[in-house]
Amino acid sequence: MSRKRLDDHYESMCQGLGWLVPARFNMAQACATRWAEHADAAERIAVIEHAPGGMAPRTHSYAQLQGAADALSHALVEQGVKPGDRVAIVLPQRFETAVAYMAVLQLGAVAMPLSQLFGPDALSYRLQDSAAVLAIVDDSTVEAVMGVREMCADLRCVMGMGEAAHQADVDFYRAIAGHQGGFVAAATRPDDPAVLIYTSGTTGPPKGALIPHRALLGNLTGFLCSQNWFGFPVQRQRPIKPHALPLKSKAVFWSPADWAWTGGLMDALLPTLYFGRPIVAWRGRFSPEVAFEILQRHGVTHSFLFPTALKAMMKAYPRPRDHYRFKLQAIMSAGEAVGDAVFDYCRDQLGVVVNEMFGQTEVNYIVGNCAMNDERSHGVGYPAKPGSMGKGYPGHRVAVIDDQGVQCPPNVVGEVAVHRLDRHGHADPVFFLGYWKNDKATAKKYTGDWCRTGDLAHADEDGYLWYQGRADDVFKSAGYRIGPSEIENCLVKHAAVANAAVVPKPDPERGALVKAYVVLAPGYEASDELVQTLQQHVRGQLAPYEYPKEIEFISALPMTTTGKVQRRVLRLQEEERFAKAQVGQATHQ
Repeated sequence: MSRKRLDDHYESMCQGLGWLVPARFNMAQACATRWAEHADAAERIAVIEHAPGGMAPRTHSYAQLQGAADALSHALVEQGVKPGDRVAIVLPQRFETAVAYMAVLQLGAVAMPLSQLFGPDALSYRLQDSAAVLAIVDDSTVEAVMGVREMCADLRCVMGMGEAAHQADVDFYRAIAGHQGGFVAAATRPDDPAVLIYTSGTTGPPKGALIPHRALLGNLTGFLCSQNWFGFPVQRQRPIKPHALPLKSKAVFWSPADWAWTGGLMDALLPTLYFGRPIVAWRGRFSPEVAFEILQRHGVTHSFLFPTALKAMMKAYPRPRDHYRFKLQAIMSAGEAVGDAVFDYCRDQLGVVVNEMFGQTEVNYIVGNCAMNDERSHGVGYPAKPGSMGKGYPGHRVAVIDDQGVQCPPNVVGEVAVHRLDRHGHADPVFFLGYWKNDKATAKKYTGDWCRTGDLAHADEDGYLWYQGRADDVFKSAGYRIGPSEIENCLVKHAAVANAAVVPKPDPERGALVKAYVVLAPGYEASDELVQTLQQHVRGQLAPYEYPKEIEFISALPMTTTGKVQRRVLRLQEEERFAKAQVGQATHQ
């Protein structure tokens, strides 16, 4: 397809949308109430619970979701929760987690998701800093929360379900059983706070990003584009009007992304419910076997899978259709660069072109690809370039800028940023309200009306962005600027490599050497010969200065709870080793 036709498709999509945010908007009303009140949607499945241990899946309708949320809202009010109060939701993927979000949001309180993987320090910091007044827990999280409760002066009540009720103050199920009847939802404005999610920065303590109700609307164009219109028929002549989409989609969504994080909450749970479709909830640990079993058993059509997950699936099942049957229509991926090895696997073996997406908690779902895997698309969308982050999604004005906030020319590396106003001059609803109790950090996020992401990329002549890494992940070696993503992608293409992370190793002469940490695929063993093979593999495909001068084999890479590689941990490890070596040399002399 010619560049002009590509531009025409993209421009028609962008011109067809201008933000018109209603005067009143509530995430819970949009995701549950309106479907429960819709005659054709109330009994549709909202949540499919796929629990570990061989238990039969359970389904829950939108009417059941709304009824349970109403009862829980009454119970929360009984415990003294008021609009604006922070309520901690410390739960895995399960039906009650969706109920908790709907109940807190329609009450006008602020939902604060906390991962079940958090240790005592992470939990206590967030509970204290947010002044959360109530926490909702289950068996998997009650001990962790109760263990730090004495340090959290504002935490008046812990509500537990199942066996967790014995340690908690209030039995979740008894509380909601005691409150029947509807709940009058708060008349929230779009700018009212809805969710408080703490993000881990490279320096200092985590910052709480305060997300307004309107942010969900800002996510919708990205969700539709990355998810192949989520099974809705579209025509090129129609502008994008998410509110007007009919109830004809048969999409089923699943993602292993924890609903306690932006990726799981804002990119999976809430958009799926917004469009009135079912989402699969899985409480167990991720594995390639579990992933393919869920895809097959529930007829999953749309998914969000991290590159780390896709790499594991690719290594475990190079030819998955020999073992499983699935109905995938779209895959979105984010968190790390996808790379062309994973891109090819999704296209050739999973049968869909993966749409890489980019965003962050503060300004989510702003950039991505829009490859359409459906003949009903009628030319809507724009093709995905292997390895590219894609373009700014319709409704978002995205650019690569320099330190002064000036847009960089094509192929010049700068920082990805999004403007407060869309191309029509309307306020973009995707923006966060600011960092909780941290105006200084909020101000540093902006250069004029550009919100900086801290991620580096360059734009090509077609406007596609190419990820170069976090600003603090990019380094120089012998004067060359090195981005880890391209080298890591090259390494993963080798059959021996399951995953890889590239960091600088301090060097007195070159400033830094390129070092790779490699996790081996099953059936391969570490050896000097394999090191040389991998070095030659990279040297033959990339620039001579990019191949790793040193390779260290490890059993697992340090990962965040959201599935991102923590290069910073490895980088600090190299700096500490270098410092000790310097001290040792000085002592010896």
